[in-house]
Amino acid sequence: MYEAIWVGAGGFIGAILRYVISGYIQNLSQSVSFPYGTLAVNVIGCVFIGTLSHLAEIKMGMTTEMRLLLMIGLLGSFTTFSTFGNETVNLLQDQGIFAALINLGAHIFLGLLGVFLGRFLGILLWR
Repeated sequence: MYEAIWVGAGGFIGAILRYVISGYIQNLSQSVSFPYGTLAVNVIGCVFIGTLSHLAEIKMGMTTEMRLLLMIGLLGSFTTFSTFGNETVNLLQDQGIFAALINLGAHIFLGLLGVFLGRFLGILLWR
């Protein structure tokens, strides 16, 4: 039960951040047909999970509670992989395979790049 409270607190914060940031970026893009907001929060989440993973690996300042709060709760609700899947299918149905493949490729490439960037930041900041 104690662990669930940490996860829930992080999830509450992550869900609100997801709503605010993805909405802001989607509005900024002025696009009604491509999910830039979802792409942005997934890439941002990948950068952060890369950094936090590095910290967890080197056992530097990452308690069990922090891991539950940040990695499982906050980032678990902040990133939007289920939404990504649904939006990719919608793009496939509405705009065709090219738009769906662009969305898929961008999420995979930029997401992996974000994790590597986060790990690099972790190395630079916490040697």
